Amino acid sequence: MSDTTVTWLTQEAHDQLKAELERLSGPARAEIVSRIAAARDEGDLKENGGYHAAREEQAKNEARILELTAKLRTVRVGTPPDDGMVEPGMLVDVLLAGEPMTFLLGSREIAGTTDVDVYSPTSPLGAAIDGHSIGDTVSYTAPNGKVFTVEITGAKPYQG
Repeated sequence: MSDTTVTWLTQEAHDQLKAELERLSGPARAEIVSRIAAARDEGDLKENGGYHAAREEQAKNEARILELTAKLRTVRVGTPPDDGMVEPGMLVDVLLAGEPMTFLLGSREIAGTTDVDVYSPTSPLGAAIDGHSIGDTVSYTAPNGKVFTVEITGAKPYQG
């Protein structure tokens, strides 16, 4: 597994995702199946709102199961190396257009229930700084078309 496909998670975040996956693929899935069966027994499926709502919920549940399974496949519990390199799982300090800013590079799950700002490594800002080091200055184009200069002033593993 290359480091570019790794999602770093704290143990707490990892445990929460595993618990959610177990709940969705076990009790929640069984409950939805029972609701579908009960609605099916009511008769005409074309005009059965309960049946269609349960089927929609089932589709959302299965999609989340697939998402969690894929995410947990590429997860590492702990923190990335503290080498000054910006990568997912790092708390990054930057000067963005001269303004100081601190955020976590990674996915929302890494941050757990904290209120730290999170930027995806695939966002314009995240992609521009990913793989760079403290002291580097890079530019990126925001979704509105403006070009911004970013100076990386700090990068340390996020501890949660």
